[in-house]
Amino acid sequence: MKIRSVLSAAVLAVATTLAAGQALAQEKFTLRMAETWGPNFPIFGDTTKRFAENVEKMSNGRLQVRIDSANKHKAPLGVFDMVKAGQYDLGHSASYYWKGKVPETLYFTSMPFGMNAMEQYAWFYHGGGMELMQEVYEPHNMLSFPGGNTGVQMGGWFRKEIKSLDDLKGLKMRIPGFAGEVFAEVGVNPTNIAPGELYTALERNTIDAVEWVGPALDLRLGFQQIADYYYTGWHEPATELQFLVNKKVWEKLPQDLQEIMRIAMRTASYDMLVHSQHENAKAWANIKEEYPNVQIKQFPQDIFQAMYDANKKLLKEAAAGSEIAAKIIESQQNYLEQSRAYTDISERAYLNTMAEVE
Repeated sequence: MKIRSVLSAAVLAVATTLAAGQALAQEKFTLRMAETWGPNFPIFGDTTKRFAENVEKMSNGRLQVRIDSANKHKAPLGVFDMVKAGQYDLGHSASYYWKGKVPETLYFTSMPFGMNAMEQYAWFYHGGGMELMQEVYEPHNMLSFPGGNTGVQMGGWFRKEIKSLDDLKGLKMRIPGFAGEVFAEVGVNPTNIAPGELYTALERNTIDAVEWVGPALDLRLGFQQIADYYYTGWHEPATELQFLVNKKVWEKLPQDLQEIMRIAMRTASYDMLVHSQHENAKAWANIKEEYPNVQIKQFPQDIFQAMYDANKKLLKEAAAGSEIAAKIIESQQNYLEQSRAYTDISERAYLNTMAEVE
């Protein structure tokens, strides 16, 4: 009888465990996401919608994501704080927006004169970038994942042509991240403004110049109606957005739903990169016909050199002031050196060859 009782108790325990596991597998979860962008914002907003759709499909409806755009939560640059505090479960934004809170976050968006999109994704997924990013976000009760790349961003819209370093002195410009610090070193007054306020700020002379993304998104915001000079990029060669996840929320999800989230985020990131390429190419093809006033410019070589030197100086200072910043900077620089050597004999060599025969 005693043995039978023990066996019965064991069977009951196993059955209870299996039942609990089955119940958990059938439990449904709804997560709330805050995004920095306005409702139906092209490309960026498409990325979050694809993510939510894929999560629901792959989980067979067990996991749903509801998206609140900036017009709903009223804090486009407050996503970090809202996800950290648990006000929202997820966020979609850009890591360099948080440099005032946690300076080391800015390295995970894009760095001036740094890696292109392919190189940067390789660094994230195979070169230690994800681990370093988690080391930065871990103390803030969050996980961060790559959230979509724009590719090389344009250098910005200017009301007047920039011919020398003197033309930059005192210029008020919307430009975030490390590039803003570099521009400050050469005399610009950088500021960060939420996306929905950019056109008005430029129109009302609150700023003299604005950097946003590229042709597909810039032309939609109408900057070409105010500024004639459109400069090519140097500052964000691979701008990566991010998915922020509240760590406590993540840990409550079953492992299969966590994996579905990982796959959906990675897929959405890839989709955004190719979507950006497609839309920018379309917009660029028509820019001369539709907007003949727009003049495509490159910064003069002396300005590039001054910004490059300022970038090196600032990186050295950042590495000296923060152990984790030093680790990230060293990792990125080492990976760029290794990866660029191959990029030079593959992508660059191909493009140079094509330029010679066309």
